[in-house]
Amino acid sequence: MNSTKVILVTYPDEFSIQEAKSLVESSPSSTAAPQPQIVKVFTQKYLNHSQYGLGSGKAEEIKDFVKQSKADQIVVDEHLTSKQIHNIEKLTEVQVIDRERLILNIFHSRATTTEAKLQIELAEVKYEMPRVRENAKLTSGSTERPGKGGMGEYTVDVKFRDLKRRIKEKLADAHLKRELYRQQRLKTKMPIVSLIGYTSSGKTTLFNMLTSEYKEVSSSLFTTLSTTTRSFRINNKSDKQGKESSVLLVDTVGFISRLPHYMIDAFKSTLEESLAADLILLLIDASEKFEDIKIKYESCWNVLDELKVDRSKVFVILTKCDGIIDSSERIGSIADDLIINNPIAISSKTGYGIHKLKTMIRSNLHSQSPSREDQSSERVKIVPSAGAGV
Repeated sequence: MNSTKVILVTYPDEFSIQEAKSLVESSPSSTAAPQPQIVKVFTQKYLNHSQYGLGSGKAEEIKDFVKQSKADQIVVDEHLTSKQIHNIEKLTEVQVIDRERLILNIFHSRATTTEAKLQIELAEVKYEMPRVRENAKLTSGSTERPGKGGMGEYTVDVKFRDLKRRIKEKLADAHLKRELYRQQRLKTKMPIVSLIGYTSSGKTTLFNMLTSEYKEVSSSLFTTLSTTTRSFRINNKSDKQGKESSVLLVDTVGFISRLPHYMIDAFKSTLEESLAADLILLLIDASEKFEDIKIKYESCWNVLDELKVDRSKVFVILTKCDGIIDSSERIGSIADDLIINNPIAISSKTGYGIHKLKTMIRSNLHSQSPSREDQSSERVKIVPSAGAGV
């Protein structure tokens, strides 16, 4: 069966184009085909016009191309209201999805654990609620309940609120179970190291390498959605007999730019465990373009700063250094550009820099003074980020 033919509409800068392409290529196809096919990329500086999101001239241009190419779907790399989606679909006569719907589709295809599925379901409710409400207002004969303000409260609001409440209750139960597991781990006094970073920065590859696990690794975005914790061993410098000590390593969902508050809010509990770690390793893909590295690095720090993460616990690790020509020079340039002192460069595929990474982990864990019992009562306050996402 043929692939779904997709027309992509995004911003004109190279970073937005490449990220939008990756999102489309990572999304599940609406047909049995394994991957959608992007047949044309349209760019526009502003995607916030009232009628279509994109400008009316661009919309007409896309309409003509749809007829010519027989495209199946239009993806707009920005938030659209249900009215804007309806207007584009009416004009072009093909399915239209926006950036948020696209990310939710990817989340759906990647979720494996019960908690991840619940978190996505909660994000779905928050995505759909304003759209269903808007459609209800436009539908004649919609049932209203008297409310304190404006047009009153529609029955869809009541149903969505009840569904949201039940999902949150289930998530609270899942969070409680995970918190109990966390408390048990704290009693073992094993330090915790967390891997964070932009999606596809190499977190799971490093996780597998250190823990001898076989978690799925893919070039697609959001391969990892739920938190996984495993132990790995490092040499104990304080032990004269050279014995090794165990460390818990946490792998979780990656960050991405321009993710709305409600999606971050849905993944709060997943992030909380990572950000409460003793050490946080912020992974940056060193093989990418300098411009892309800077955008992703700043996006990650926007999230961390808004989540009130202690900067002293965060160490930047430059990954995927095996395929870099003149790696020393490039690593130095990246470090200078991002103002990183003594960067650690690694390759999870070849093992380059892993010994240095373990030495850094061991030294910093050994130098920390707070006991695990003291940390057991600490909590990370999660605040939704305005500029970037999980």
